[in-house]
Amino acid sequence: MATLPIASVSSSTMVFSMKTPPFPSNSLKHPYIRNSYNHLPSRRLALFQLGSVSAIPQSEFLGSIVSGKSENTATAIKEQDALNWVKNDSRRMLHVVYRVGDLEKTIKFYTECLGMKLSRKRDIPEEQYSNAFLGYGPEDSHFAVELTYNYGVDKYNIGNGFGHFGVAVNDVSKTVDLAKAKGGKVTRDPGPVKGGTRIIAFIEDPDGYTFELLERKPTPEPLCQVVLRVGDLDRSINFYKKAFGMELLRAKDNPEYKYTTAMMGYGPEDKDAVLELTYNYGVTEYDKGNGYAQIAIGTDDVYKTAEAIKLCGGTIILEPGPLPGINTKITACLDPDGWKSVFVDNIDFLKELE
Repeated sequence: MATLPIASVSSSTMVFSMKTPPFPSNSLKHPYIRNSYNHLPSRRLALFQLGSVSAIPQSEFLGSIVSGKSENTATAIKEQDALNWVKNDSRRMLHVVYRVGDLEKTIKFYTECLGMKLSRKRDIPEEQYSNAFLGYGPEDSHFAVELTYNYGVDKYNIGNGFGHFGVAVNDVSKTVDLAKAKGGKVTRDPGPVKGGTRIIAFIEDPDGYTFELLERKPTPEPLCQVVLRVGDLDRSINFYKKAFGMELLRAKDNPEYKYTTAMMGYGPEDKDAVLELTYNYGVTEYDKGNGYAQIAIGTDDVYKTAEAIKLCGGTIILEPGPLPGINTKITACLDPDGWKSVFVDNIDFLKELE
């Protein structure tokens, strides 16, 4: 949960674009940002695959085509079918992707100060980037961070749209002391959250990404939050509920600090990672920078996922299909604020981990 007001960010310096933010020339060489073939399913076939359409008498169906009524009927049925499928899809937040300037230095900080474990690394010299995956358990059951290092790029602009990551720890003060000893920057000393009793603190990693340390009882998922700032909270909640199938776990308005938060996810906060959306009063646009990239989410069908996202007003920026070389099926989209997410086929993802 966001505990510090963000409204102090000067709105006069905010830059916003629904387009992908500018990156260094080699910074888009992440495997989840490659082009793949377009998948354009036949509309006619899609309509006739819907059982509800077949129940309409042929004469009435053909007659309504002439009158123009069938289009509205079929569209309504198609939308409901897509939304129902989203609710029953097997979805989980897999990892969050962002760019760092020194991979080894960041790995050392996360393992020594935050207690994460390195699960795997991969170097792709022909495309000039490397990845490292870290977290608090196996990737097939835990949320992870995916660090991306692009050859020759040692610094990124984090912007003011990305908020922070949340990490649950048993003792905030001990974690802060350890971070200080390892050269970490403490931006908020341990203490109770404003208006409450829960102990928190804020630290920065070597690249300037902020981590909120939350003192909690032991949890199966210590890497528990990704915080993004949005310009219209109701719009974002509605989108993530319908297009992503997330639940609104809770929302809290903080009028004294002029911000509101909403926790969205696929399971309870004490057991699963969640997406925390923050709305700062009167702020509708943010600079996303070029450091934070996206969240990856598992799905049983990237093609149906893409269709549902389109129906809910999202923008598909990578049509569903297999990635060249590894054949993992993915699709990528933007939410109404321009935040990117990638959906990954569940079976293909498990094959990647083998």
